[in-house]
Amino acid sequence: MGEAIWINAKLYTGQRVIENGRMIVTENGTIRALGDELLPVPAHARVIDCNGALLMPGFIDVHVHGGNGYGMMEGTYEALDGISRFHARHGTTAFLATTSTAAKETIVRALRNAAETIGKTSGAELTGIHLEGPYLDEKRRGAQSKEHLRLPAADEIDEFTEAAGGHIRLVTLAPEIEGGMEAVERFASKGITVSAGHSDATMAQVEAAVRLGLSHTTHHFNGMSPLHHREPGLAGAGLMLEELTTELICDGIHVHPSVVKLLFEMKSPEKVCMITDAVSPAGLPDGEYGEVIVRSGEITLKNGSSLAGSSLTMLQALKNAIQYTGFPIEKVLPSMTIVPARQVRLDRVKGTLAPGKHADFVLLTPELDLLSTHVRGVEVFRSDND
Repeated sequence: MGEAIWINAKLYTGQRVIENGRMIVTENGTIRALGDELLPVPAHARVIDCNGALLMPGFIDVHVHGGNGYGMMEGTYEALDGISRFHARHGTTAFLATTSTAAKETIVRALRNAAETIGKTSGAELTGIHLEGPYLDEKRRGAQSKEHLRLPAADEIDEFTEAAGGHIRLVTLAPEIEGGMEAVERFASKGITVSAGHSDATMAQVEAAVRLGLSHTTHHFNGMSPLHHREPGLAGAGLMLEELTTELICDGIHVHPSVVKLLFEMKSPEKVCMITDAVSPAGLPDGEYGEVIVRSGEITLKNGSSLAGSSLTMLQALKNAIQYTGFPIEKVLPSMTIVPARQVRLDRVKGTLAPGKHADFVLLTPELDLLSTHVRGVEVFRSDND
C-alpha cells in the first residue's frame, strides 16, 4: 500500500478543526502526522487531493444487530461481513456486533462466531461484541423475546464470556431484577462496560448499580422506566448522574427531536453515545420481514406493540443531530467517535485522528454526503463505485 498523504481537506480531528488540513497515513494503516499546509509531503508518498472535502474520524457503532438483510444472530461469517459492508457504506468504520435475547445455545453460537470474525470483516471493522440480554426486565422488554428472558447466573455469565473469547466489550442488563446487581459487579470485574437497558429500575436502584460499576444506558428513553416527578426512574437517572453515558437512537422516531436537543444540552456531547440499533431489515424496502414490518424507515413488531430496532445509519444520525440541536459538526462529532470508543475501551487506538491511532476515517462533501470510508488506511467504500 505504501505511505500516503491526504491534502486539501477540512480536517476534523475530533479535537480541533484544521482548514486546508493534511494527514499522513503509514503503510501499516496508522496515522503518522497531521497538520495544515505546512506539513511537508514525504518523499515517495502517494498524494491524495481531497479537493476541500471534510475528512473526519470514522463512526463507531457500539449497538448494531444487522443491516441489508443480515443479522448478527445468524451466527455466520457471511452475516457479520454483510453487516460490516452495509454500515461502511454509511460511514461506520468500527462496530460491536450486538446479540438479542434468545435460547442459550443460539447466543453461544453467535458469540463464538463473532469472536472468530473479529478483525476479519471487509467493511467496517468488527472490534467486539455487545451482549444485549437475556437478563432484562419483562416489563420493559420491547421486542426482545419474552420466552427467553431469564435471571442472571454466575456460571452462565462465565460461559458467555468464555464463548466470546474475551471480546464482550459492552453488556445490557436490568440491574433491578433478581441477581442483577451481582451481574453488574461480575461483568464490571471482567473489564466489560455495563449498561442499564430494558429496565424498570428506580433512581435508587440505578444509583446502587452505579456504585457497583454501571456506567452506561442503552438506547436512552427507550425500553426503560420513564422520568416522573415522584420517581425519576432510569430515564431521569441517566440525565442526572454524571457517571452515566447515555446511548441515543437519533432517528426522530425513537426520541423526539426536541428531546434529542434536551439530552445533548443536559448531558453534553461527551456523555451522549450515538448508536443505530439497526436490525436486519435496515436498508431494505418497506415490507414484512419475519416478525417485523418496515414502513417509511420505522421498524415495528407485526402486532404494532413495540418498535423493533431501527433502520438508522450513523451518517444519518449525524445529520439528524445537527438539525435537531443546531450544533456545528465538531460539537456533535464526539458522540459518534471518541465517546463510543471510550465507553468500550477502544479510545487508545480509535475515536480521534491523532498520530499512532488507526487511520479510520471518512471523506464527506460539505453537504455531508459520503465520498469514501477507510479502515486502517484501506478504502472499504467509495461512493462512485457503489
